[in-house]
Amino acid sequence: MILWEADAKAADNAASEAAEQIGIIKEYVNKILDWFMSKLGSLAIAVIFMVICFKLVKLLIKFLRKTFDKTNLDVSVAGFFLSAIRILLNFLIVLTAASIVGFQITSFITLLGTAGVTLGLALQGSLSNLAGGVLILILKPFHIGDYIIENNTNCEGTVVSIDIFYTKLVTVDNKSIVIPNGNISNTSLINVTEREKRRVDIAFSVSYDSDLDKVKQVVLDIVKKLDGFRENDAVDFFIDNFGQSGLEMCVRFFVDIDKFFPAKWETMWNIKKAFDENGIEIPYSKMDVNILEQKQ
Repeated sequence: MILWEADAKAADNAASEAAEQIGIIKEYVNKILDWFMSKLGSLAIAVIFMVICFKLVKLLIKFLRKTFDKTNLDVSVAGFFLSAIRILLNFLIVLTAASIVGFQITSFITLLGTAGVTLGLALQGSLSNLAGGVLILILKPFHIGDYIIENNTNCEGTVVSIDIFYTKLVTVDNKSIVIPNGNISNTSLINVTEREKRRVDIAFSVSYDSDLDKVKQVVLDIVKKLDGFRENDAVDFFIDNFGQSGLEMCVRFFVDIDKFFPAKWETMWNIKKAFDENGIEIPYSKMDVNILEQKQ
């Protein structure tokens, strides 16, 4: 009998708790319905506003994409800008629609701004690389395939990829170098292959008793036979200094940019061979040693 009464009491308590929860749910539902009915006109205006604005954003994105295509803007930069503009405009549209309905968005914007500042400080290096990548892709100080020298760390190589955050180089001995775009955009660099031609400077020495006219003719004949030699550009041949062992001379000429190193190496090789064949001495430091014999 006692157990039966305990079970009945527990069942009554459970039923009362369930009824109380149902009452709470009904109360919330009624409040939501009342709010919805009171905001029905505002909701309709907000929905219409969002539909129209989203269509206008799509038209704007199409217009900007065509504009970027006409200006030959880099594809990655154009895609980045279009995505950022679309996200920003859609976010503003949603906030405006929420304010039309009656939501207080001031505190939300303040919270969002604080979170943005905190995130920006935490990602300062990444944001710097992002800004640097955008600047590189817009200003284009170098392109894929160019050979560059980054003066801050003296890294050099051929550019194989330009991403939003990093630029990748490959050295002449086939090593990969990854440089943050923030570093590249904040320092000076040398673009070796931007121009279609490059000057080759060859320095050498001859003895003081050499026939200078013959030396000049031999060197110029070698230069003019080079693959990639640019005939329309001036060739400079001059005495650079009067050295202790001989005359320090120099020849300067222009070649096609892709022929620079082969032309330099071939010129130095052929000058040595031609000097040997023509009896032209390349001076070098010498030391004469005299041995004196002491008579007994």
